[in-house]
Order: sequence, then structure tokens, then C-alpha cells
Amino acid sequence: MYTPKHFQLSDHQEAIAFMQKYSFATIITNNNGVPEATHLPFIVEQRGDALVLISHFAKANPQSVAVFNETSLVIFNEPHAYISPSNYEKELNVPTWNYLAVHAYGKASLIDDKAEVAKLLEKMIGFYEADYLKQWAQLLDDYKFKMMNGIVAFEIVVDDLQGKKKLSQNRSEVERENIIRALSVSADKNEVEIAAYMRDLKC
Repeated sequence: MYTPKHFQLSDHQEAIAFMQKYSFATIITNNNGVPEATHLPFIVEQRGDALVLISHFAKANPQSVAVFNETSLVIFNEPHAYISPSNYEKELNVPTWNYLAVHAYGKASLIDDKAEVAKLLEKMIGFYEADYLKQWAQLLDDYKFKMMNGIVAFEIVVDDLQGKKKLSQNRSEVERENIIRALSVSADKNEVEIAAYMRDLKC
């Protein structure tokens, strides 16, 4: 990911927290020289010094086979905002976009053991909707096994993590204040979030 130095998200824990917050990500792999992408929910966890991404494909998805052949790229991103040049002190300026993103690279490993797949699903349910765990536990085993047979579970140990937070760090204090003020009162949730990230950056 092209990241000028002043936009680097270099804090490892901050990057992980961002991935956990915006955990519905895009996984990109190559299949016979053609890039393929699928949008998936991920569990992002630390195991000692290792950062591990866990998810599953529908078995019918061709990417569920290709993912094990080469390194995958998983992109985590969410809040973003158009930045109008009206916020700048000089008229000779152009629009831009503020955003945060984390790119995680690694090789996928298959989770094949049914007991491990069941643990993975329970972990995902617990993360995304803990209240559903009780209902899941009461479902017939035959039904749950049928569901598990329709997916391909995997995990990726991240070997390269790249983070970027483009939050107008290259602009003047006055211009940053103008942007924060404008975005803070927006009806767009993304823009309000970017304003909050910019405000936190100043602290």
C-alpha cells in the first residue's frame, strides 16, 4: 500500500484495534493469474507474538480453493470522508479523501477438523452476536453439521501488516480545525467518525 511517511499507521496495537472494530473485510487472492475478492467477517486475534485472522468461505466459492495456493491480502477499511478544498486557507487547492485502512498479508491454512470448525463458529457468534449463542447451542446437531459441511474454514497468520491513516496530517492547524468542524456536523456517519479520528490524532 502506498503510504507517505506522515500517513503511516505504525502503532501495531492501534492497527489491530482498527481491524477488530472494522472486521468485515475483503480478502483478495490470485486464481490462475486473475485477482479474486470476497467480503467476509473476520475474527482478529493475537496468539503470543502472532496475529491471526480467522474466517470461512462458502464451499461453492472458487476462492475457497485458490486461497490456499498463494499469499492472500486482507483489507480492513471503513470510515472515509471527502475533503473539500473550501476548508483550506488558499484557493489554489484540490479536493482529497481522508480514510483509514489496514492491509494484512499471509498464507491461509485450512481448518478441517469439525470440532475446530465448531469452535470457530461459536467464536464468531460470540463476537458478532453473543445472544445468539444460546439459540445456536439448541439447534439440532444434524443441522449444524450440514451448515459446517457447506463452508471452508481457514486462518491466516499475518506476516506483513501495513497501516495507513490519512487524516490531513500534511495540512495546517487552521485547515485541520476547519475540516474537523465541517465533518463533525455532517449527517454522514463516516464523516463524523473521520472527524473523531482527526480530533484524537491531535491529542
